[in-house]
Amino acid sequence: MPTPAPAIGTLLLDLVRDQLGEFRGELGNRWFLRPACGGTEWEVAPERTRPATAEQRLRVATARANARSRGELL
Repeated sequence: MPTPAPAIGTLLLDLVRDQLGEFRGELGNRWFLRPACGGTEWEVAPERTRPATAEQRLRVATARANARSRGELL
């Protein structure tokens, strides 16, 4: 049974890359994640992801706030 897709923007941990990504969509049995602070999307199998922890979500929120304060676009 396929894993239901999360909401667009949900932070997930790619267990293979050990990298956080923002869920961007799905195509067939592949999900697409984008680095939490911007960058190129990558594909991942849904079963190789897990939701980000509260600590990881806070770390991403802090990184985004710091980038905004430096005038960087995300």
